[in-house]
Amino acid sequence: MAAALHTAQLSLLNAQASLPKLAQICVIAAVAVTIWDMRRTTRKSLSRLEPHELRDIGLTAGMARAEANKAFFQR
Repeated sequence: MAAALHTAQLSLLNAQASLPKLAQICVIAAVAVTIWDMRRTTRKSLSRLEPHELRDIGLTAGMARAEANKAFFQR
């Protein structure tokens, strides 16, 4: 996805009570897919960081590898 929504925007979309049921379901599905895509992209980027970059963000190579190996639907 080229332009992912920010967390606040996702929460706002998810909280829309005035939408018809089908639209609410579609919004919930879209929010889930967007979150999954953000996780996949972030984990892919994490797996490409150099050791000195990992140290800068306070992670060990093992911690980064464990996070990067998680499936997109895992928290």
